[in-house]
Amino acid sequence: MEKVAFALDNDELVEFFVLEETKINGTKYILVTESEEDEAEAYILKDLAAEDEADSIYEIVEDENELEMVSALFAELLEDVDIEL
Repeated sequence: MEKVAFALDNDELVEFFVLEETKINGTKYILVTESEEDEAEAYILKDLAAEDEADSIYEIVEDENELEMVSALFAELLEDVDIEL
């Protein structure tokens, strides 16, 4: 599992393990977790950067409808993982 460091607005670095990624209607989403252990908290992040930008800009998906849609897709992609909202 790939581990990626993210820079927060205050320049603090946070590391997440990337479980899966997908693209929906041109928008990239990634499913990340802070731990490789079972029952770990996971987050769905949305890339807000333009396609021609070199760096990605991620934000946690908070919209209920978008979160349900993307989490259902990740649940299909990761058959052995239970995603609870």
